[in-house]
Amino acid sequence: MRVLVVENMNHSSLGQVGVALEEAGAEIDLRRPYAGEALPAGSHGHDALVVFGGEQSAIDDDIHPYLPDLARLMKTFTDDGKSVLGICLGSQLLARAHGGDNLLGRTREFGWHGVELTEDGKEDPVLRAAGDAFTSFEWHSDSFTLPESAVYLASNPAVANQAFRVGRAAYGMQFHFEAGTAVVENWNRTFETVINRIDPDWLPNYSKYAAVYGEQADAAGLALARAWVATILPVKTATDHEAREIAGVNA
Repeated sequence: MRVLVVENMNHSSLGQVGVALEEAGAEIDLRRPYAGEALPAGSHGHDALVVFGGEQSAIDDDIHPYLPDLARLMKTFTDDGKSVLGICLGSQLLARAHGGDNLLGRTREFGWHGVELTEDGKEDPVLRAAGDAFTSFEWHSDSFTLPESAVYLASNPAVANQAFRVGRAAYGMQFHFEAGTAVVENWNRTFETVINRIDPDWLPNYSKYAAVYGEQADAAGLALARAWVATILPVKTATDHEAREIAGVNA
């Protein structure tokens, strides 16, 4: 299993998704296009695609000219029937790729918040792994409209579109379920100045918040990560003719 992972800023972390991929024995091909690393032209050679969050908007093409190519790549993986996971900015790019609109600066959330599944979400093989309602870490001010082809999976009172699926297994999740408490605590240290501007009460009260929400958010995040990894279908590595030759059958 070979998985293309795209980071969009420094200090990203695979977090719970990385744990689930390691458990599955996945080979990770990590790309950082914001730092000038090239993206592949198509899905060949990879079984799945993960796109993480970032400080940019999903339509910051002038500042980050790789974004249109990344959106197209996400659609290519989706159209090829391969598993796709977009988290935060990644979910906004997945929505863009399939015709949704990006909503900039309208939906600010920070910290641990509840997420509730829609009726379709309760039947979805990935989202239902965390239960009908769960807690996850949020950090965004942008959101998106649902593409016409999307299945609507989750919401909360602050942001209507928290999760959706397109095709077989292309998932956009606005919330940072990959961010277990270890990741959150690293972000607390790394982005202290930014966090104090967003929520001056967060860092002084972090230990209280973590005691209430951390364990359940960690459990929900790992359940979601494992369920998404289970959707990955390894690419067939030999044609039927080659397989018969390997088996010693004269084709």
